[in-house]
Amino acid sequence: MPDIPSNKPYLIRALHQWCTDFGFTPFVAVFVDSRVEVPMEYIKNNEIVLNLSIEACHQLQIDNDWISFQARFGGIPRKIMVPVSHVLAIYARENGQGMSFPFEPEKVRDLHIADTSDEGLDKPNLGKPSLRIVK
Repeated sequence: MPDIPSNKPYLIRALHQWCTDFGFTPFVAVFVDSRVEVPMEYIKNNEIVLNLSIEACHQLQIDNDWISFQARFGGIPRKIMVPVSHVLAIYARENGQGMSFPFEPEKVRDLHIADTSDEGLDKPNLGKPSLRIVK
């Protein structure tokens, strides 16, 4: 039986669309390691929560492997790159409805075993991801 592609990017796109259609603010919680390109000063416990609303980000692309966009952090424009494999959850800020995803660090490590430059990041808590609603 051939490998079936992950349904995760499709679910992320669907929940993003649902949030947008009903006026909610789509947030994603992301596990951060060396493959994730985000402002380091906003990372807590190897996680960051990002606002994916139309007002907050420009040129949003949610592909099967990557989420990319441009956004301002503290007034400074930044390019954001997140592997879909690192998304822990997507939810509506206003009511917390959404979906969390199992995070399997072994599979993520297998994807980039040669990339071991996680300097400056805390050792990850590989248990259940902590999901924080940010208002």
